[in-house]
Amino acid sequence: MESNESTKGDYHVPVLLPEVLHFMAPAEGKVLVDGTLGGGGHTEAMLKTGATVIGIDQDEQALAFARERLAAYADRFTALKGNFASMPQLLADAGHQQVDGILVDIGVSSWQLDEAERGFSFAKDGPLDMRMNQSSGQTAADLVNTASEQELKTIFFEYGEERASNKIVRRIIERREQKPFLTTLDLADVIASVVPRGGKSHPATRVFQALRIAVNDELGVLRKLLEQSAEMLRPGGRLAVITFHSLEDRIVKQFFKKASETHVDRKEWPEPRPNPDYHFKLLTRRPVVAGEGELKLNRRSRSAKLRVVEKIDISNA
Repeated sequence: MESNESTKGDYHVPVLLPEVLHFMAPAEGKVLVDGTLGGGGHTEAMLKTGATVIGIDQDEQALAFARERLAAYADRFTALKGNFASMPQLLADAGHQQVDGILVDIGVSSWQLDEAERGFSFAKDGPLDMRMNQSSGQTAADLVNTASEQELKTIFFEYGEERASNKIVRRIIERREQKPFLTTLDLADVIASVVPRGGKSHPATRVFQALRIAVNDELGVLRKLLEQSAEMLRPGGRLAVITFHSLEDRIVKQFFKKASETHVDRKEWPEPRPNPDYHFKLLTRRPVVAGEGELKLNRRSRSAKLRVVEKIDISNA
């Protein structure tokens, strides 16, 4: 489970900030979107350049925090509640059909992990919730207590890459028949009773990651954003995505590759054909990662990977 921001007091330090600013190139007159507003660290840095920024988040606490933190930029900053999968409609409602750049960083903020009542972490006991948007949707407890054995196995193995998923699920099924899971530590303790601690990670790390992804449909939301991104960007506009684990990074990598190839080819074709999904120029052949200085200051940046593409002008391509 990774975070997109380290915390010092009430101040949130965004990951890969110099690299994000380099690729997003914020400037006066540009309209940019921070699709995962969080504590507002990336947004604040872009606002300082004179850019206009639209921040989107489905977490009411994040929106309230960012609005207060960025009140001085109220003339160029708008905070909208929503999931970035619905970004086209949110932007349209705000009077923007296309923008100059979109940034999303897919991670759980430190302050979300630190608040026990959010249910993201097994470090503190709290309700087994894990919803980014606490006003709707099923909780992690709902999922753990009602999902079928096969569904849980699939979630833990595919989203958490947990090799002991079968063993863990069998124990969960046995336990929930006696009483339901209600708290984070209750579930974490049951997992730890099945999977011995090895290395630095807690035995429940992968399962908690998998549940968070499933509860918030994180991979589905990411795919939808990628599919809609070209229509939201002006020619020359950039899409920057920061991921924190291999599942997300693989989705982004494959989409960027497919969308930046001018032609596609198949064995049964006599020659390559124009790619109907060609919309972008790839700006990062390899993912951009944190340097030694940032790694020392923010250990959670160790898993961050940034990939960036730029929308091409089809009429001139």
